[in-house]
Amino acid sequence: MHEEQLRLLKEIMAVDFSLVELNLFLDTHPCDQRALMDFNNLCCQSKALRRQYEQCYGPLMACSDAPPRIPWGWVETPWPWQIDYGRS
Repeated sequence: MHEEQLRLLKEIMAVDFSLVELNLFLDTHPCDQRALMDFNNLCCQSKALRRQYEQCYGPLMACSDAPPRIPWGWVETPWPWQIDYGRS
């Protein structure tokens, strides 16, 4: 896995983790406008990062928004346990 690919993947994971945390916070604080604004901004950031990743490296999920490529390349990407997250 290329260094830039790993960096982008880690950024996606960090943003998505923040989204999960904000989602849980909003479940108990539904009127917090700042949290909702942060959540919406992170949603847009996550979508943009995923689009960038998929344009360069292919789909993150089998049913992603990235157009399928011929030949089918989903099986060629490393499985999560095959990635050395310690780099970069």
